[in-house]
This record gives sequence, structure tokens and C-alpha cells, in this order.
Amino acid sequence: MLEVDGLRKRYGDTVALDGVSLTVGPGEMFGFVGANGAGKTTTMRIVMGVLAADGGEVRWKGRRAGFETRRRFGYMPEERGLYAKMRVAEQIEYFGMLGGMGAEAARRSSEALIERLGLTERRGDDVDSLSLGNQQRVQLAVALIHEPEVLVLDEPFSGLDPIAVDALAGVLAERTAAGVPVVFSSHQLDLVERLCDSVGIIKAGRMIAGGTVAELRARESRKRLRIIVTGAEAGWTDRLPGEIIAKTDRPPHGDPAQAGMAEERYDEVILTPVDDQEALRAASAAGRVQHFGWQEPSLAEIFREVVA
Repeated sequence: MLEVDGLRKRYGDTVALDGVSLTVGPGEMFGFVGANGAGKTTTMRIVMGVLAADGGEVRWKGRRAGFETRRRFGYMPEERGLYAKMRVAEQIEYFGMLGGMGAEAARRSSEALIERLGLTERRGDDVDSLSLGNQQRVQLAVALIHEPEVLVLDEPFSGLDPIAVDALAGVLAERTAAGVPVVFSSHQLDLVERLCDSVGIIKAGRMIAGGTVAELRARESRKRLRIIVTGAEAGWTDRLPGEIIAKTDRPPHGDPAQAGMAEERYDEVILTPVDDQEALRAASAAGRVQHFGWQEPSLAEIFREVVA
């Protein structure tokens, strides 16, 4: 269990972190989201010991994390920390030995990661000759080489194409399946929603929401009712209860003499939480109900709501 408890950090008059707390269990993937400057990177740097906190602490397996503890963590910073003129395979092995591995173990682990991350054809290239996406893969391999007990990744999917995203997601899934807690930050909320067991949303140095995506969706204020009706007369939506958040309508058109039948009017509306039975009665009275059900908001919609 990785525990971050009440972290505080100030730079002069600027409060970077104001009591940030989070917990990541064994085999859990935790998505850390927030706007630029919200405090994600500062939190991760404190977890890794790169920065000292003004208050609070980081615990691993119930004990305060120190230097030896953090040597067993894997870290991928947002800014690439690679030796530009060192070859790919040589670099990954070197970081493995810095992490305490013997030369032969580092070589075997490096070769496995190079193959797993699709870097085989680039293993002998200098890092500065690689594309940004391939440099990102090398940075991930460096974080993984010593088989860390915890992974802390700052924007790991930045600059990756869809194939590389899938490869990275597969590697992270393998690590969580082996019981490794993974924390990663990302602005790609669709990826966070797809991959993560739990999510934390940070704003101005404070954690303002957290839990599983299902728990965040379950809040009553975020429920939306989606209704699709065909064949209704114009203006029927005025009789619906609640507030209409979004509306799509398509008036009937076409030539009945040519088509045999004119196309029917189509209306799709999304409502704030209302009495669903009252809404169903109004929709049924207006026309044929093609769809009626509660709509789950995306993580992006939840993020916009809580941050606003």
C-alpha cells in the first residue's frame, strides 16, 4: 500500500500543495488528473524524494518512505532524463545497474523490455536520434528495468501513437497483475477512464474528488436522462420536466409521392435529473420512444464539473 498523507508544499507565497492525500493499493492503477499547475508533478516528486515536503508524509507498506525504500520505486518524469548520446540498450542496462542489478541481470531485463516495447530495431541507436515517442518508450523501460515495487509515471502517454499507447497500457496491466501499485498522471482522460481502477482530481493543490470512476459517476448531480422520440410534433419537449441540457432535432422532410413515406421527425434530448416516470409519460404521449435511459457521464465531463 502506497499512502500519501497530507502533503503540503509552498514556494514563497504560492501554495503548491495543500493537504494532498491519496492511497494506492497492491495491483491498483491510480489516475492522477488536474489542470496544468494543479500539483500533480509536485506530488509525484515528493513521493520519489526529489522534493522535500513542508508537511505530511509518504508511506510504503505502513512505514515512512526513505532513501532505501524509494530505490525500489520506478519513476518516469515528464521531462525526459536520458543520456542523449548513449545507445538505447546500453542506457537501459546502465539504469538497471544503478538500480542495484548485476550486469547480466540488467542485460536480460533490458532485452526483454526492448522487445516488449517495440524498440528492437532501435536498440543500437543513440537516444537523440529517436522520435519523441520512442524516447518515451526508452524512458519507460528505464523506469521498469529494476522491477520496481511501485511505479510513479508523470504523463507517460504524452506523444505516443495509438500502437505505442496500447503497448504501454499492456505493460502497465502486467505490472498491476503482479501486484505493483501504479500511479500515473495524464491529460488524456479517456485513457485514464479506460485503464484506471481509481482516480484523483486535484485543483490548486487540493484533492477535490476521488474514487472509482463508477463512484464519481454515481453522484446524483451527474445523472442525465437521455430520450429519443420519433414522430412527435414540434414543441413537445416543452412539456418535459427538468432542464434540457442538450437537444438534437430533425424536422421531417422528403417527398411522400417519391419515397412512399415521408421521413419522421426525430428528437433527442438530455435532461438534468428528473422524475423519470413523468418524463416517460410525456415522451410516450408525444411519439414513439426509441431510447429512454440514464446516461453515464464521461470522466472528462466529471472533471469539467468538479473543477468548475
